[in-house]
Amino acid sequence: MNRTEKKKWGIIYNPKAGTRKVQKRWQEIKNYMDSLGVAYDYVQSEGFGSVERLAGILADNGYRTIVIVGGDGALNDAINGIMNSQAEQKEDIALGIIPNGIGNDFADYWELSGEYKEAVDCLVHGRRRRIDVGTCSYYDGQKHVTRYFLNAVNIGLGARIVKITDQCKRFWGVKYLSYFMAFLSLIFERKLYRMHLKINDEHIRGRIMTVCIGSALGYGQLPSAVPYNGWLDVSVIYRPELRQLWGGLWMLIQGRILNHKLVKPFRTRQVKVLRARNAVVDLDGRILQERHFPLNIGILHEAITLIIP
Repeated sequence: MNRTEKKKWGIIYNPKAGTRKVQKRWQEIKNYMDSLGVAYDYVQSEGFGSVERLAGILADNGYRTIVIVGGDGALNDAINGIMNSQAEQKEDIALGIIPNGIGNDFADYWELSGEYKEAVDCLVHGRRRRIDVGTCSYYDGQKHVTRYFLNAVNIGLGARIVKITDQCKRFWGVKYLSYFMAFLSLIFERKLYRMHLKINDEHIRGRIMTVCIGSALGYGQLPSAVPYNGWLDVSVIYRPELRQLWGGLWMLIQGRILNHKLVKPFRTRQVKVLRARNAVVDLDGRILQERHFPLNIGILHEAITLIIP
């Protein structure tokens, strides 16, 4: 590995739909970085799975600053590519974000600007902070695999909301309207899932609406989570009555969801999901397709570096 790659940023551009706009956006980012004299190499992702592959290649080729132009999904792909790479001292690889996606929950937590100039300025002048990386290990039908996450794992209704919000955002393009539309479509679907979880030696069994496990905001469900304390926060949410649902939504928006009487919060280092029949599972908004229970969810303390304002 030559020294220049250690200094250069490796940039992965994950375009949103709409090609002409995409190229224009990238050109603006590129022109601004060039005006600041930033040394970088860039690659554009080509469809599903390529961000993960490209992040792994950059890490293996010695890039120590990897910048993602994209949203939560692309960021999740990147962390998986880096963690599965052969790179040494992964905890010192600096991850940078220029928000460009539909869901930017993780960037929002760190108050990273959606304006590309401010985001680039942050990458040039920002602080570097080691943060935790979540792990989710399971059997995929052929082998045991581990997937990584930065924000949260959703099981049940939370994962459905993430999925529907994503679809609504593509259609409506407005964040809060999309959440509202997703919420409306789910009001009548207050589905319960038979779950069995083990948290801190406590077995939790029963009909549960949604579980969120993570070290950052978790789309508002984990307002007390800290992404560098080596712990996972967990919210187990039971089925609310219709009138409680409105109150719950308001508390979610205000960051007070843990005060709701149907929410049971935990703090732990490991969660074992022994069963969650028919429930959708997602990591940072990425749906886990082939997975068999149990899921073992854990946390790696200060396993990667993040560039923050």
